[in-house]
Amino acid sequence: MGIDLESVTEATSGAVGSLLSTTILYPLDTCKSKFQAEIRARGQQKYRYLSDVMWEAISKAQVFSLYQGLGTKNFQSFISQFIYFYSYSYFKRVHSERTGSKSIRTKANLLIAAAAGACTSILIQQAEALKRHTDLQVGMYWGDMGLFAGAEGIFVLAAALRLLDYIGK
Repeated sequence: MGIDLESVTEATSGAVGSLLSTTILYPLDTCKSKFQAEIRARGQQKYRYLSDVMWEAISKAQVFSLYQGLGTKNFQSFISQFIYFYSYSYFKRVHSERTGSKSIRTKANLLIAAAAGACTSILIQQAEALKRHTDLQVGMYWGDMGLFAGAEGIFVLAAALRLLDYIGK
């Protein structure tokens, strides 16, 4: 049994949608992080509102600074959403083949979605544990390794596809 092309198509669509939403909302997340960090810091408060962080970046012509770290976040988001949507589509197809029906009842749909979410969490957590272990041993983050930046995501994706292929046999 090979890779399910329909599942890959759905997974790619979901992952691309995730890239789009992450890219659009990332500056707000950066502003929120900067605002929260400033609240925790002792001393005089620089920002009264979250929007003050955004206006400061705009007024100082540093809008692109709000996108620092976007590449890493997009890569992580793409991988996790790809795994989720691939798993969901795959489990849905397997369920339909076993029941002989194209329609899926609500309860079954929720169970399939939960299984896909569990697969994603397990695989992503394993990748993060491997990354932390490597960070401690090597003393650097994979993201700082230039050519190999984000390589753990590719390993997780390959492992997920193999696992789903194995489950389907």
